[in-house]
Amino acid sequence: MSFRFIEDHRDAYPVRLMCAVLEVSPAGYYAWRDRPVSDRATSNAALLVAIRQVHQDSSGRYGSPRVHAVLRRQGRGASRGRIERLMHRHGIRAIHGTAPPCAHHRQPSRPADRTEPDRPRRTSFLIVLFVSAAQRTAMTKRADLEPRA
Repeated sequence: MSFRFIEDHRDAYPVRLMCAVLEVSPAGYYAWRDRPVSDRATSNAALLVAIRQVHQDSSGRYGSPRVHAVLRRQGRGASRGRIERLMHRHGIRAIHGTAPPCAHHRQPSRPADRTEPDRPRRTSFLIVLFVSAAQRTAMTKRADLEPRA
């Protein structure tokens, strides 16, 4: 992680200064920089491309279990945990929720002219009672603090 930070900021600050501040050796940084990319990192990059494609093909509706199943059918050998980890790390998530209801399940709209007048909801009434009680409590505390004549 320190080496990645040094690499990202080496144009702005001297490498030796950043190595001293982060308490890593300059030789270690240069060895890290010259090291080839690992097979696992290369494989993860290719797998991530395949994951993004499956996710896009499903319009974002597939999570890791379905993405894993599709990739297995395509012959990609990767565990579900690895797919979960890559999806989480790169912010790939399934869209949650339900489809909009069918026309025959929708509630009928209310008529515009209602016969009974709108009444305040019970919750509004309870909030007014609670606030009134809180104000009374505050007033009695203030009255207790005032000196009596």
